[in-house]
Amino acid sequence: MQNSPNHPVKNKGIYLLPNLFTTAGLFSGFYAVISSMNGHFESAAIAIFIAMICDGLDGRVARLTNTQSDFGAEYDSLADMVSFGMAPAILVYNWALQDLGKIGWLAAFIYCACAALRLARFNTQVGVADKRFFQGLASPAAAALIAGSIWSGSEYKLDPTNINYLAALITTITGLLMVSNFRYHSFKEVDWRGKVNFVVMLLLVGVFVIISVEPAIILCLGFYIYALSGPVITINTIKKLKVAHIVGDEPIAPDLQQTPIPDSSNDITHAGGNSHNANKKSET
Repeated sequence: MQNSPNHPVKNKGIYLLPNLFTTAGLFSGFYAVISSMNGHFESAAIAIFIAMICDGLDGRVARLTNTQSDFGAEYDSLADMVSFGMAPAILVYNWALQDLGKIGWLAAFIYCACAALRLARFNTQVGVADKRFFQGLASPAAAALIAGSIWSGSEYKLDPTNINYLAALITTITGLLMVSNFRYHSFKEVDWRGKVNFVVMLLLVGVFVIISVEPAIILCLGFYIYALSGPVITINTIKKLKVAHIVGDEPIAPDLQQTPIPDSSNDITHAGGNSHNANKKSET
């Protein structure tokens, strides 16, 4: 049966450019899994950081080129689960946890499950939470913490069997931080399109120089500090700490010392800038 000329079929194509970055991030996450299975742990950790860069670019490219789509947003979330959920869990298991038996794979599973819960909760709270903060540690930052630790350990020839219980503890805590209610700065209030003075540009150059000296150690320390900043921010900004401020299934609007900035659907972006849909939020 042919379609009537009065009712043309709408072309439901897929935007190439933003989804190309998403696919690159997905490939990096998959490559990290394969590399870890072959014992190339440093390459696997670096691949996760490359996935973070792609994750931060796809949504921004979509908005700059006006190619946002529901497909892109959903594709991005699935790619995030592979790159920042499965890949870090398998990487840390192959690196240090497999000799621990049940304790090892349970620690890796807790991280993986918490990453899935984190992404699902994030997608259901679009337009509800204060856009200045993430509720719980963002999955790309959690993946960077795990990958940075393994990158540093591999570069300095650290024997993972000597720290396997510590690795299991860090993996579990990192997973739990993702599903916590601790508040983490999203840096979305920064005007990236605004003008800055020359000194700021010099400082940015200095940051890149410092990172290039020892990228594994510096990136690892940076994400450890960011992971610890959530509990510190929450405790310092809430007058009376309650259990709901630490864990729960609802968006938290705590009694802060300053008035929260209202969220705006026009300003929403995906964390890591990953969303291709203007009505969906990103974790980076």
